[in-house]
Amino acid sequence: MKQLPSISDQIDEDKIFKIIDENFSKIAPYWFGLISSWLIRSYNVFQDIDKFIILIYFINKDLIFYRKNGLVINYDTFYKDKSLEIPKINISDISSDLHIPKESVRRKLQELEKSGIIKKTGKKIFVDRSAFTTAKPEQTLKELSILISKFNEILVDEKVTNNIFDTNEISESIKTNFSFCWYQFYKLLFILTNRWRDVLADLETLTIGLVVLLNTVSNKSFRAKNLNMKYWRELAQGADDVGVNAMSLSDITGIPRPTVVRKIKKLIKDDFLYINEKKLIILNIRGQRAKNHFKMQDQNMKSLSNMLHRIFNQIKVINTN
Repeated sequence: MKQLPSISDQIDEDKIFKIIDENFSKIAPYWFGLISSWLIRSYNVFQDIDKFIILIYFINKDLIFYRKNGLVINYDTFYKDKSLEIPKINISDISSDLHIPKESVRRKLQELEKSGIIKKTGKKIFVDRSAFTTAKPEQTLKELSILISKFNEILVDEKVTNNIFDTNEISESIKTNFSFCWYQFYKLLFILTNRWRDVLADLETLTIGLVVLLNTVSNKSFRAKNLNMKYWRELAQGADDVGVNAMSLSDITGIPRPTVVRKIKKLIKDDFLYINEKKLIILNIRGQRAKNHFKMQDQNMKSLSNMLHRIFNQIKVINTN
């Protein structure tokens, strides 16, 4: 007979935040890799990240419904022969929830309808089953599983848990409890993208900035250091030897080079990036911009801690009881 899980078995959210803070350099490449890869894939679906976010906003309505009614739906069932009818939704709600201007929402809905992804009838929106195939998160699920696996390794090193789950176990656990886990992941995505949109106005600019950041933190000499969040931030600034150019950013993201150049100029003007003597683009977050950015990064890590708290504890319960 399986033992019932106990509240004492779960790992506290505040403790998770503290562990992330103290071991930030170990988890940063996987965290920023997950988010930047998701943004790049989202852009390449419609050449417009906002349109993809509106699509998953609709799909998330199903996840919210399941959560409210205490239902847990697995991965294969969720995406099998799926279509969706949203009985009542308006542009103002979408604009408010996603921090996208109303006119932009209206235009993007028209474009999604023209491409056959959605169909509007009065205040109803029908999401075509092809949209679920488009939004099926196969690679994102793998990358999230790797992130959670690395986090699990840190927990073991810190003697917070004796439980160690490999990436496949984590992935299968997420698939089994997909509606619960993916609700948590989408909740985190909406929080992050809203915060960044309020700062940068568009998510393509964020994508470019994150690729520059990821280029820095993925460097072998950088990753070899065991740094907390404060010292990691300091080391990431002005790392001249690991810069990147506009052409490479365009190749990596799929965003046209002229658009990349325009957004780099904005990031330089806004004190996020800098072009060094080698004509390489590097991080350069200074002054008041740095204070505001680091405050938001702390908020983002608390949001990440919340997601890890909920998903990892769920995995722990599934696999140890």
